[in-house]
Amino acid sequence: MTIQFSTKIFPQADLQSLKLQKSSLKTLLGNATDCLVLAYSKADIDSFSGAKGAKAKEGFLPELDFLLGGSVNHANILGDLDSKQASVCMLRAEKSWSSNGVKAKRVLLVSLGDVHLASERSLTTYSKVARAALKVMSGGSIESALWFTPSFALAHKADFIAEEVRLTVQYAGDQAYRFGVRQPAMKFKVKDKADTFQHLIFAGNDACAKELKAAVEQGVAIVEGMHLAKDLGNLPPNICTPTYLGKAAQGLSKKTALKVDVLGLKQIEALGMGSFLSVAKGSATPPQFIVMKHQGGKAGEAPIVLVGKGITFDTGGISLKPGEAMDEMKYDMCGAASVIGTMYSVALMKLKKNVIGVIPTCENMPSGQATRPGDIVKSMSGQTIEILNTDAEGRLILCDALTYVERFKPAAVIDVATLTGACVIALGHVHSGLFSEDEGLVSELTKAGHTSLDTVWRLPLDAAYHDQLKSNFADVANIGGRPAGSVTAACFLSRFTEKYKWAHLDIAGTAWKSGAAKGSTGRPVPLLVNFLLERK
Repeated sequence: MTIQFSTKIFPQADLQSLKLQKSSLKTLLGNATDCLVLAYSKADIDSFSGAKGAKAKEGFLPELDFLLGGSVNHANILGDLDSKQASVCMLRAEKSWSSNGVKAKRVLLVSLGDVHLASERSLTTYSKVARAALKVMSGGSIESALWFTPSFALAHKADFIAEEVRLTVQYAGDQAYRFGVRQPAMKFKVKDKADTFQHLIFAGNDACAKELKAAVEQGVAIVEGMHLAKDLGNLPPNICTPTYLGKAAQGLSKKTALKVDVLGLKQIEALGMGSFLSVAKGSATPPQFIVMKHQGGKAGEAPIVLVGKGITFDTGGISLKPGEAMDEMKYDMCGAASVIGTMYSVALMKLKKNVIGVIPTCENMPSGQATRPGDIVKSMSGQTIEILNTDAEGRLILCDALTYVERFKPAAVIDVATLTGACVIALGHVHSGLFSEDEGLVSELTKAGHTSLDTVWRLPLDAAYHDQLKSNFADVANIGGRPAGSVTAACFLSRFTEKYKWAHLDIAGTAWKSGAAKGSTGRPVPLLVNFLLERK
């Protein structure tokens, strides 16, 4: 389902909940909504409860209790009002509420914890609080909610509010996602019950009005990009082929100002992409090379280029993978999906930057025509590659794409790929692997990861690792053995990126989930969009 997001400004409302004016609180409660969402702190509870050392009856809870006819005090006596971080307390309308002009059917109180502690004033803290509130509102009879944003502002700063709002929209959209809803090709009944929650209104004040509106628009664009990336990743490989990916990208040019070109087999051959073509040889499905352009910046401004690995199904080729969980190899195009999703987000928010998305896409299949271990191929760069393992195919399609993007004279290039199982062993499913020798890019991507909570962890690119890629018969081998597998894969790619600033994201551990929660995560769309938003 799709949630609608909007904003509503209350000029009188103070930025800090601890100073919430009585008139503002009454105005908020006078709105006809299924649920008014307010945040409180440990200090509010201590004051309301008369805890030792606390200033009596400070904060907004006494006034809220008065307007709600004693409902807050009753909840406190029952022990429902907890100061522990991310605790929630739902107050439902009683007859006494209407006599005070209260039109809200419910008031959801959410605890920020002890905001005097620096450790509890972070986006990580906020994410726990926001998720707790959204969980309560979903799956029930609540259709719309009024979320008083300033009361959640842990740092009491407008820019922090913007980051919080983007995260809230992102989490609400993630919670509402159902595979197949936007995919005509997948006609089946959604197993779980559809959520009734449809509209989240972010209420604010004059102090944060501008930031609030922009943050909601950005958050919605991120959600749309994530949903697209998830849909593409979750589609079965008999539907989501390289041709399908190309048409999906072209379809976005009809909805937005994106310019999309899709190069076919003959054009790829004419470019001399021998490494890319060596992977595509084993499949009856032709490869595609997708170029998406967002011209939001000044003419001639150097673009940021995103390159996404698009192996729509990976059998391992002649170096065939074990059968167990091979179905999940449909997710080997999640790098491509995230780049397409990010380009969609960028276009929707009309970002004032030049951004280009490049996606080499094909299948890696075993057949009589497939590339063999021991074959030597010539890349677009002119470097020869000895293919020791055909299951190390992602780097073979990426290296030609990384050579191709030189023509754009990019300000920076970031490639995104489900590249190595070794990265999953190293980092699990928490952080995406980050590889780069450019300190500026590392800093920007790390910061964007913290802002979006779509985090990265830097891994080495030391020159010594390149020794593992030496070949007796070609310029470079495509694998370097088991030790430091994710590092040597990144080292391989680095050989094709010497003419620009470059970073590599290995998302093998973060692009999808297995087991009962199997499905694409939409990562790293939030990371990439925040990187682009924050880049000067």
